[in-house]
Amino acid sequence: MAGIHRPLVKLTRGMAASDGAGVKMTRLLGTPELRVLDPFLMLDKFHSDNPNDYLAGFPEHPHRGFETVTYMVAGRMRHKDNKGHEGVIEPGGVQWMTAAGGIIHSEMPVQEDGLMSGFQLWINLPAAEKMKPAAYQEYDADEVPSDIREGVVAKIVAGRTSAGVEGPVKNISTQPFYAELVMEPGAVFEEPILADKTTILAIHTGAVSVSGIALPEAHLGVFGPGDTVRIEAGPEGARAILAAAYPIGEPIAWGGPFVMNTEGEVRQAMLDYQMGRF
Repeated sequence: MAGIHRPLVKLTRGMAASDGAGVKMTRLLGTPELRVLDPFLMLDKFHSDNPNDYLAGFPEHPHRGFETVTYMVAGRMRHKDNKGHEGVIEPGGVQWMTAAGGIIHSEMPVQEDGLMSGFQLWINLPAAEKMKPAAYQEYDADEVPSDIREGVVAKIVAGRTSAGVEGPVKNISTQPFYAELVMEPGAVFEEPILADKTTILAIHTGAVSVSGIALPEAHLGVFGPGDTVRIEAGPEGARAILAAAYPIGEPIAWGGPFVMNTEGEVRQAMLDYQMGRF
């Protein structure tokens, strides 16, 4: 596939973090080293077969002004909200929640043992959409199509590949591409993604190389200029998340679970939540 390969311009190692009621995870984006990559706000990898690391889950909490994308690799997570929505995300399934104007929800494990593993990505919303009604796009594993290439299975959640495989998540203003790559040892995944989209690669397990730079497990790579990403799996293969989206280019005011454009809007979100307006 012809094109100018996009190099890695930043490589960062995930840091240990805890969220919810004490769930242990690795924070890949939203760290002191890498705060924000417009429109991406935060990326967490959770991966543990120790129930003490995840059983407490994420009890009821609010969100406003952005979207959360939860992709399960292993385990089962039940979510429930104050809008009457409830369901279970299973391996290979995705929940794309547009919190927008406000929602209160919980995310709790549906298991007492075994591996719980996956990613949660936070994506900002433009000012014009921050206060629209909350909404979901949810899909089981069999509803997420695969772009199957030599040594690579790419599960396409959002966006469309050069092979014509299109993910089920639609109508997102940042026009995201989101794929889980499962790569055999030495396999190559090459795909056109223009430089005007912020593009990141998060390694779940194994390792890859991009333009000769090694990207090991629990690391995040940020792509630079060019028009094509080329990812080569290491000798043990790899599982990774590739995400790209258009930057929004607006001010970000962040207060805990609220991401708005001004500090005043964050204070208003806190007040609205306290007054039961979500």
